[in-house]
Amino acid sequence: MTARYHAPFAEQGSHSIDADIANRLLRIALRKGGDYADLFFEYSVSGSYVYDEQILKSARRAVSMGLGVRVMKGDATGYAYCEDFSFDAMKQAAETAAQIAAGGRPLAPLDVSMREIPDRYPVPAESLDVEGEAKKVMLERADRAARASDSRVVRVDASFAESMREILIANSLGHMARDRQPLIRFGVRVIAEDGGNRQSGSSGGGGRVGLDYFDTKTPEAHAEQAVQQALIMLDAREAPAGEMDVVLGPGDSGILLHEAVGHGLEADFNRKKTSNYSDRVGEAVASELCTVVDDASLHGSRGSINVDDEGQLPTRAVLIEQGVLNGYMQDRHSADFFGTSPDGHGRRQSFRSHPMPRMTNTMLLEGSDAPDDIIRSVKRGVYAKKFGGGQVDISNGDFVFSLTEGYLIEDGKVTAPLKGVNLIGNGPDAMRKVVMLGHDFEVSDGIWTCGKEGQSVPVGVGCPTIKIAALTVGGTQTAGG
Repeated sequence: MTARYHAPFAEQGSHSIDADIANRLLRIALRKGGDYADLFFEYSVSGSYVYDEQILKSARRAVSMGLGVRVMKGDATGYAYCEDFSFDAMKQAAETAAQIAAGGRPLAPLDVSMREIPDRYPVPAESLDVEGEAKKVMLERADRAARASDSRVVRVDASFAESMREILIANSLGHMARDRQPLIRFGVRVIAEDGGNRQSGSSGGGGRVGLDYFDTKTPEAHAEQAVQQALIMLDAREAPAGEMDVVLGPGDSGILLHEAVGHGLEADFNRKKTSNYSDRVGEAVASELCTVVDDASLHGSRGSINVDDEGQLPTRAVLIEQGVLNGYMQDRHSADFFGTSPDGHGRRQSFRSHPMPRMTNTMLLEGSDAPDDIIRSVKRGVYAKKFGGGQVDISNGDFVFSLTEGYLIEDGKVTAPLKGVNLIGNGPDAMRKVVMLGHDFEVSDGIWTCGKEGQSVPVGVGCPTIKIAALTVGGTQTAGG
C-alpha cells in the first residue's frame, strides 16, 4: 500500500477553494443574522499497518474530506457539514448552520485574507509518500530484534500509523489560514513468558515528524525497550497499598497532569462551572513549585499546531504560575463568555465536529532538584515510570491511574519492580503535595491521544521528576509489608 499525500483539498473535484468561495459561503452563513461564522475545510489521508506474529495482518488507507460550517448567535451555535466540495453541497451546509439565527438582522462578513502562520513541523508531504513495503520492513526489523533479544519472548506485534491532514479555515472576521499537519506513530508490544508467568512490555513514539524519526529512534531501539520492560515485569512483586510518597518519572508521567489537572483548566468546563477550578483565577491551587503551561509551539511534538481549528494562532498559555491559577485554555465560544480573546486552543477531531477548548502540549516545568536527590529523600514509596489507563472526574479532580511500569523505593533506592499498581488521588490535592521538582524536564515521545465528548485529538505531555507527598497507592500488600 502506498499512501499518496500530495492532494490538497483545493484540487479536489471541479471546484477550487479560494477566498472568493469562502466569502460567498460566509455571506450565506450570516444571511439569517448570525453574529459570527467560520468554515473548516479538511482533506486527510491516513494509513495504518499491523504486523502480528511475523505476518503483515493489515494494511489500510483512508481518505476523508469535507467542510464544517459554524454559525454563532449569542450563546447558541449552529453547525452543519458536508462531505464533498461541490458548491451546492457547501451552500446547503452554510444555509443549515445559519438557521440558528433565523429572523435576525444580516451581518456582512469581512472579506478574508490569508494569514501567515509559523512552521513547527516542516515535513514535506513527499517524506511520507513512501511505498508500503518500506514501512513493512521497519515492522519486520522491530519483530526480529525483539525475538532475537531473549528466548523468553513468545509474542511480538508492531504497528505503524501515519496521516497527512490539510486544513483551510476562514471566518467572518476576515481571517483565512491554511495548514498541513503530518503525524506518525510507531509501536511495539511484546509478551515474555517464564515458567507460566506471562508479562507484557511496550514502547512507542512519533509525532509531527517524517520518516527521519527512525534515524535516531530505530525500530530496534523500540523493540529493545519493550522487551526490557516485559522481562523486568517477570520479576515484579505485588504492589504495596496505602498512603506513601510517590515519585513520578520525567516525560510520560505528564499524562497524569494532563488528565487530572489539564482538563479542569479547559475553559468550557469553567464556563459551565463544572470544573474544580471554576471562579478560582488568582487563587493558590498548587504547590508554589508548580508552573503549568500548554504550549503548541514545540518543534515536531505530537500536540503541536501552527494554527488552531478556528484559525487562531496559538499562544503559550501559562495556566498555573508558581502555584497560582493564572487562567484557562480558551476557544472562541468560551473567550466571548469570559470577555477575553481566544488563545489558539479551539480544536476538533474533524470537519464533522465542532471546535472546543482542548490541550496541545501540557507540561509541568522543571524545578531545581537533582533526580537522584529526589529518590534519596524517599524512605518507602513508589517510583512511577510508565502509565496505562485512568479515570478522572473533571468536577472535582478525583483520579485513578494504573501503572504499566513502576518500582518500589526503599531507603532512598529504587528496588523491586511492582505489578498491579494504581495511583488514587485528587488532581488539585496532588499538585499541592508536590514537594520536589527535578531539573530533568522531558517531553514524552509522541504516543498520546486525548478524548473529550466523543472527539479525539493528538496531544503531548511533559514534566520533570516529581515527588508527591502522601499519595494513595492501591495494591494488594499493606504499606508496611
